[in-house]
Amino acid sequence: MSGELVFYTHPMSRGRIARWMLEEIGQPYQTEILGFGPQMKNSAYRAINPLGKVPALQHKGVTITECAAICAYLADAFADANLAPALNDPARGTYYRWMFFAAGPIETTVLHRALKFTVPEDKRGMAGAGTVEDVTAALESAVSHGPYVCGDQFTAADVYLGSQLFWAMSFGMIEKKPAFEAYWSRLKDRPAHLRATDIDDAIIAAQKTAG
Repeated sequence: MSGELVFYTHPMSRGRIARWMLEEIGQPYQTEILGFGPQMKNSAYRAINPLGKVPALQHKGVTITECAAICAYLADAFADANLAPALNDPARGTYYRWMFFAAGPIETTVLHRALKFTVPEDKRGMAGAGTVEDVTAALESAVSHGPYVCGDQFTAADVYLGSQLFWAMSFGMIEKKPAFEAYWSRLKDRPAHLRATDIDDAIIAAQKTAG
């Protein structure tokens, strides 16, 4: 495969997060829109992502799945966009911490709440995500020490964590605390986010018209 970025997505999926990240790096990319159901589950796409889910990204012969991985990969592959602290910067640890906190505890907590599942009290020690209260307190701390989770530098961690937080608040899975709303207000009007939103919303509108 050439060095071209090929992005597999659906406009009403976590692919919206990956598209935001693609818009942040400012590089051209090809988009392949897949429908839910048979199109994502057929053998051709399962050869790209065996789970039959989007998003997925291909670049230079490599396939990357999972939103956090896509965001982290793009930040490193296109370092000129300055979307991650340098490898020798102590802030790199903070960057990794909150990127994968969003992929682990936040994702798990949101899923549990959506399914109305509560970890039994005597099993909480086995739950890596902790309780909803623990996750919320940690998240509030993460977004309260600067404009972004790595201080003054906006990073791919903000793309991923901010997207997860916005989605969770929108559907009542995480309380709309002032610190969370203030953090999202610092992210939502970034030009790359607005472009990505417009692109996906236009695709949704076109699909409705065609349907």
